[in-house]
Amino acid sequence: MSAEVEQMPVTKHGVHTLCFRSLKRTHDTFISDHGCMPEPDKTAEEMKKAIKTKQEYGGLEKSQPKAAKIPGRALAIEGEKTLAITDGKSLVGDGDISKQNRTENVPTPIARPNQHGAIVPVKTDKEKQEEKMKIAQRKAPVMPKPKWRAPWKLYRVISGHIGWVRCVDFEPGNEWFVTGSNDRCIKIWDSASGKLKLTLTGHISEVRGVKVSTRHPYIFSCGQDHTVKCWDMEYNRVIRHYHGHLSSVYGLDLHPTIDVLVSVGRDACGRVWDMRTKANVMTLTGHTNTVAAVRCQAAEPQVITSSHDTTVRLWDLAAGKTHCTLTNHKKSVRALALHPKQYSFATAAPDNIKQWKFPDGNFIQNVSGHNAILNALAINSDGVMVSGADNGTMQWFDWRTGYNFQRYQAPVQPGSLDSESGIFALAFDKSESRLISCEGDKTIKLYKEDAEATEETNPILWKPEVARRKRF
Repeated sequence: MSAEVEQMPVTKHGVHTLCFRSLKRTHDTFISDHGCMPEPDKTAEEMKKAIKTKQEYGGLEKSQPKAAKIPGRALAIEGEKTLAITDGKSLVGDGDISKQNRTENVPTPIARPNQHGAIVPVKTDKEKQEEKMKIAQRKAPVMPKPKWRAPWKLYRVISGHIGWVRCVDFEPGNEWFVTGSNDRCIKIWDSASGKLKLTLTGHISEVRGVKVSTRHPYIFSCGQDHTVKCWDMEYNRVIRHYHGHLSSVYGLDLHPTIDVLVSVGRDACGRVWDMRTKANVMTLTGHTNTVAAVRCQAAEPQVITSSHDTTVRLWDLAAGKTHCTLTNHKKSVRALALHPKQYSFATAAPDNIKQWKFPDGNFIQNVSGHNAILNALAINSDGVMVSGADNGTMQWFDWRTGYNFQRYQAPVQPGSLDSESGIFALAFDKSESRLISCEGDKTIKLYKEDAEATEETNPILWKPEVARRKRF
């Protein structure tokens, strides 16, 4: 006979029933744990409320006379019991002291067991007061008052270029300075009179950077013709070409102690050149967009670059790689300047100007004021920082406090459009008493401090305010 297996009917339950059963099982599983939880310590709860009440409303309570201190108080712990002892005699059971006096003169125990059985010292009133003073809310730091500085005024305008003036640098003796322009010319001007001394032609495209060597009679220039040139000032001609960049070269700088120069450009890298052999010693790669500015110094890090990829990189020149990358800026970093005396530097972007500290690029503070694309930045030893924007505005800041003590916009020269008022380069002369700006109206403007200004005529419009937070 074939065995017939009877199939039991399957009962289908609803979602609500299944969820209830699951909750029931969970409850039955963990009910024992909940039943074993210790009861809250009433003494601890009372102490907590008392401390909180004293902290919140302690100042409103009437001052009460403090009890006299009892010398020689010691602590004796037997198991979990605590006895207060004075002068070697127990306060409990002293036949000479009445019950009332014993109740009043017994000092508060300096230790007591907590809910876990551990002996915890009880703080005296003096200790509690000291702790309150330590954890009291401190006043917000106030921005220090900035030093008064005389405003700068325009005193000379030099015309001669027929294109935007893009770069400037001073000769070590401060007798002349050199400028480069979109007209493919390099011009040398007399510092005292502002007269043109010499014009150098050789670039076949815009000149974007010039640098005068402090140890050799050379001028180095770079431009959008992908080349870096070395000019001998004794013969006024090009003596070396540095080929290797794959696109326009936007900036260059000379190392102060060794015979190398560093150039950067649109190929998103920096190239280190041997000044004499014209060899490309190393290539600094890491940026992902155009590198706009470069600065060199004798101390570590020896090379600093800023780029349109919103980063600033500090390079280890010995290893040929990045020492540190600063990613605090949110927009293109087009300008970079080193402080002449302090071990710090500043970078400028459309979001704001940021100050940093070497060698690891520690952030100092933000300096705000501009609302435009910043192309130029200059700092002197006295702590005056100047920035130039694409809309022709210049702003002077106090380096220590970041206070903006002057704003200025020079009028556009006749024959130029208002849109050609951009400032592309700023530089202090070697005496740091003159400031030069290279602008888009094809002129070079010279500024100096106003000798007639006083604190009465130009007061500091400063109000004590909460110091700026270090927003990165």
